[in-house]
Amino acid sequence: MFVPHVLAWLLILLSLSLSLSLAAEGDRATHDSDHDEDVVLLPPVHVHGIPLNKDQQRGPVPTYTPWPAIPPVLEGKVIDDWMKARFLVGKDAAIDVVVLEPCKHRELTGAGLAALKQWKFDPQMRGDEPVDGELTVRIHFRAE
Repeated sequence: MFVPHVLAWLLILLSLSLSLSLAAEGDRATHDSDHDEDVVLLPPVHVHGIPLNKDQQRGPVPTYTPWPAIPPVLEGKVIDDWMKARFLVGKDAAIDVVVLEPCKHRELTGAGLAALKQWKFDPQMRGDEPVDGELTVRIHFRAE
């Protein structure tokens, strides 16, 4: 069963898409300013059955992110390497770092891990409650 205002919006969207599909090739906008009058603002719609919480985060929020430096052993060499790591951030903001994919050069993995262990986070939130969360990062080392 459709709610009357949802049905009205569906009809508006259908008529808008039909009118756009019938536009002649020459009717298309050629400048950004031509798009200003094409903007249609729709009021917010609440969808029943789907939790929409603007305070819901998908993961912990980094607050301090020092990046690793190239180790002295590899200075002056051409480097194109990367590593992948996951942060496990507790609701008390304590972190554990897990290396998912190390660099080809173990010195780079060590430098990356040393830097990542210094990162700081605000914990993931579910409403007003802090919860345990995860965040995966990929660090690319490049030097010529």
